[in-house]
Formats: sequence, C-alpha cells, structure tokens
Amino acid sequence: MSRPKALITGASTGIGKTYAQRLAQRGYDLVLVARDRARLEELADELRQAGAAGEVLVADLTQSGDVARVEQKLEDDPAISFFLNNAGIATVAPQLQTPVETIEKLIALNVTAATRLALAAGRAFTAQKRGTIVNMASAVAINPERFNAVYSGSKAFILALSQALTRELTENGVLIQTVLPGAVRTEIWERAGADVDRRLPPERIMDVGELVDAALKGLDLGEHITIPSLPDARQLADAENARLKLGPNLSWAHPAERYR
Repeated sequence: MSRPKALITGASTGIGKTYAQRLAQRGYDLVLVARDRARLEELADELRQAGAAGEVLVADLTQSGDVARVEQKLEDDPAISFFLNNAGIATVAPQLQTPVETIEKLIALNVTAATRLALAAGRAFTAQKRGTIVNMASAVAINPERFNAVYSGSKAFILALSQALTRELTENGVLIQTVLPGAVRTEIWERAGADVDRRLPPERIMDVGELVDAALKGLDLGEHITIPSLPDARQLADAENARLKLGPNLSWAHPAERYR
C-alpha cells in the first residue's frame, strides 16, 4: 500500500522540521514547504534515508501566487491526508513603533496564507471524508497581553478560525487540532530580533522536540485544542465551558437591563 502524505508549511527548521521527522516515523511521506530550498533539500535527503519520500515545494507564503501553488497541491494530491499549518513570523518591537510593512507581512503570512491553506485542506479532506488539519497557534491567543499585539491577534484569529470550522470538518470525518505552545526554542525569536534566553527564564522555554511530541500525543487523544504546557486539562475544559455558556445570551433583540 502507498504511504499517506503530510504537507507541512514552515518545514525548513524548528517546529515544521521536527514534525516532518516525527511524521516520517509514523509512516508518512512529506511535502515540505518553505522559502529556503537548500534546507528543504537537506531535510528531504534526511527523510529519504529514513525511508520516507520528501517532496520539496519552495514557496514564499507572503506572496499570493505562491499560496495558490500550495493550495493547488493540497487540493490536487489525494494522497495528502495531513496538513500542518505552521509557517509564521513574529515581531517583538513595541507595536506602535512597528513599521507598517512588517505588520502587513505578518498578517499576510500568519492570517491570510494560513486561512487560505486551512480552507484548501478543508475542501480537499472533506471531499474524501478523512484527514487531519493541525493549526499552529500560540498560548498568546488566549493570553494576548503577554506579547506583541498583532502577533497575538493573528494567533487568536487562527484559534477562532479552527473553532468555527470544527463542526463542519468533524461532520465530514476530518479532525482539526489547534496547538497553543508557550515559548519554544526556535529561530522565530532571532528572526524577530530577540534573544529568547534574555527575555525568559529557562524554565519557561520548551524544547521543540518536546513540543511536537506533546502536540502529537494531544492529537492521538482527539484533542481539538492542545496546550502542551498546561498541567491540568480541566482548566482548559472549564474555560471552554465558560465561553460556550455565554453563547445563548450574546444576541437578543434588546440590551441587558443594566444598559437601559
């Protein structure tokens, strides 16, 4: 039997690269998406030596045309049954001092491209009544005060997108998981111009291998939201129940009594 495929964005390093290695061990061939061809080719060679095929797809996902090529791959290759929506960038400067060009690039990658690709995977997977979508968000999606505003907002958007898609996908045999890591030791920090070891104590920074292993364990458990650092899963369940409890009272014909 042919092996299933997983398509990973941001695959050249860090979280994406580690997922590729772990998924290869789980029996997947890989479609590796990032801008850095040399790193992708090196990873593809490593995966081939481990018995997994590695297809390289060089793309800059801040560019609409490149996003379209990846959308087409997701929708045209029926062997792809796992999509890791991982590519992203961060900024650490005070938000009001961040250049507009930087903000636009972040939104193009973290929001626009991530949305288009999640929906493309959703269309492809629901048509086949199977598949897995993993959206890589961040703990700042639910704790935005802890980090840069636009980055936090982009990750909150991804969480909301995943939650809104859950029913439609699960009814069609597709599992969607959103991963909310805290600080992880990857290149995203230095690319943003920050030294994570100066910003945070070591006990607050997770190794990328531990993050990915925890996220995959959460996926195996059927979790729709996985927070690898959270010691007590009941806290997340309580927060979700409290959020859903608000639902019936969020839209009425007249304001609440206190506003009259």
